[in-house]
Amino acid sequence: MKILASNRRARHDYDLKEKFEAGLVLSGAEVKSVKAGHIDLKGSYISFKSNEAYLVGAHISPYKQAHNIEQYDPTSDRKLLLHRKEIESLVENAQSQHLAVVPTAIGLVRGRIKLEIALARGKKLYDKRETKKRKSMLKDAQLDSKK
Repeated sequence: MKILASNRRARHDYDLKEKFEAGLVLSGAEVKSVKAGHIDLKGSYISFKSNEAYLVGAHISPYKQAHNIEQYDPTSDRKLLLHRKEIESLVENAQSQHLAVVPTAIGLVRGRIKLEIALARGKKLYDKRETKKRKSMLKDAQLDSKK
């Protein structure tokens, strides 16, 4: 997958368990905008309504050459294209294990826009501190080995 945008905040706030790949229902102007990299996944999440999955809170900037920019809502909910069994599995795991479903990245696979989503468990503050401390120690060790 060629990554167009990444949700770095999700990797910081959550411990990612299992990843899935889903298609997105987008208009033509939205596709062009996403391919240009004008998408922000920060603060977005996956919502389930009547056996369908939706991407909520993602911001896709309007495409400049589109003719209906005035009516465009950049943060509207977008339907995810997943098989029914995948949706049922996600809902079941999220509810039974108290996990969240978060978008982690969006990219191109053979010319099609795909959203990478993950089942994730929220990190506590001390877990975030521990992760930051571990990364800092690894970075220092790499710097020392280069000298």
